[in-house]
Amino acid sequence: MASANVAVDQNPNRAAPEYADLTLESMGALGDSIAYLDGQEVNVFGGIPGEVVRCRIVRYRRRRERRVSGIVEQVIEPSPHRVTPSCPYFGPCSGCQWQHVDYAHQLELKRRAVQRALNAYDALRGLRASATLPADQPYWYRNHARFTVKRQGVLGFVNRITRRFVRIDRCMLMNPWINKALSALQDRSGETSQLSVRYGANTGDWLIQPRLRSAEIPLESGQSHYRERVSGREFRVASPSFFQVNTAQAERLVDLVRDRAALSGEEVLVDAYTGVGTFGVLLAPYARRVIAIEESEAATRDAAGNAHGLSNFEMRRGRTEDVLAAMTERPDVVILDPPRVGCLPEALKALLRMRPSRTVYVSCDPDALARDLRVLVEGGLAVESVEPVDMFPQTHHVECVVTLSSGCGRK
Repeated sequence: MASANVAVDQNPNRAAPEYADLTLESMGALGDSIAYLDGQEVNVFGGIPGEVVRCRIVRYRRRRERRVSGIVEQVIEPSPHRVTPSCPYFGPCSGCQWQHVDYAHQLELKRRAVQRALNAYDALRGLRASATLPADQPYWYRNHARFTVKRQGVLGFVNRITRRFVRIDRCMLMNPWINKALSALQDRSGETSQLSVRYGANTGDWLIQPRLRSAEIPLESGQSHYRERVSGREFRVASPSFFQVNTAQAERLVDLVRDRAALSGEEVLVDAYTGVGTFGVLLAPYARRVIAIEESEAATRDAAGNAHGLSNFEMRRGRTEDVLAAMTERPDVVILDPPRVGCLPEALKALLRMRPSRTVYVSCDPDALARDLRVLVEGGLAVESVEPVDMFPQTHHVECVVTLSSGCGRK
C-alpha cells in the first residue's frame, strides 16, 4: 500500500484544502488512477499508473458512503506516457479523463480494462482481449453534445468530482459544426437549463433541443429528428433515440460486426436492441431475413422507416427478453447491442435456449459484458474473439465486440 505525505493549509479564515503525495497503482473503472491514503482508496483524476503525484483531496458522500477523490496538482515522477493536454478545459471540465495520456497508451489501457473485467470470472480467465481498434480521428469526433445552461444562458459542463460548473466555448471532442453552434448559442440560451445538439457529420443535418424562441439565436431548433448517413445509407434519428456519437467509428464497428457474423446470405439474423436499426438495416443485404427487436417507441418508428425498401426486414417492438422468449424460430445469428447495463438474465436464458450458430455481442461497458459472458459461456457458448474498439478517444470509455459460437469448447 502506498504511503502518503499530507499537507494542510493552516489559514484559519477558510476551510483548509488538503493535499497528499500519492503513488498511483492502477487504473480504476472511471478512468481515474487508484492510490491509497490512510488505508482508504482514492480515485485520482489526471494521473497515470506508476506516477508519483501531489493531489488535492476531495472528500464527499455518495449513497451514504464516504468517498475520497484526488485531483493532480503536480506530477513528481511522471509516466513516460504522459503528454501535455491540448484542451485548456482539461481538468476543470472532467469530460475527458485521458488527454494527458498518449493515444497509443490510451488504447492499451482500454484493452487492459476489458481484460480486467474478463479476469474477474473463473469461466472467462482463459480469454484474451485483442489490441484496441484505434480511431483515425482522436479529436473533433462527437456528433452529440449535452450542455448544462446556467444564468444568462451560459453553456458548459459540470465537473463530476467538484460539481462545479465550467463555461465551455469550444470542446475538442465535438464536431467543428457543434462548436460553431455553441458560439451561436452561448450567452443566449437562458430559457432552458439543458441543451442537446446533434449533428449529421455526413449529411449536414442537425437537431437542437429544446426549441429556443429567442430572436437572438440564429439557428433553427426544436427539431423532432435529424438524419445521418452511415456506410452509404441514410438514417432518421429521433430526438429520444440512441445513436453512436462517433459516426466514423460507427461505420468501422458495423464492418467488424458484419465480418464476425460471417453471413452468407442464407441466415436468419436477429438484431436485438436494434435502436434505430443500424446493424439490422446495414446487414440485411447479407442475410436471408432480419428480425429487429426494439422497446423504444421512437426508435422503433425510426428503425421501421430506416428499413424502407428492405423486403427481408421485420420489426418487432417489445422488450428483448420478452420477444426472444416468445420466438419459435431458431435464428442462425444474433446481434446483442444492449444499453450500458447489459442484458437482463431472461434475455440470456432465451438466447441459450435458441442456441444460434453465432452471437455477436456489442457492449460499451466491460463489467456488464463480462457478467453476461460468464452466463453465456457457462451455458455452453464458446467465445471466439474479444475485440475492443475505441469509439471514445480521450476518455476511459471503450466499446467491445465479442463473437461467440454454439460449439462445445472455447476457441
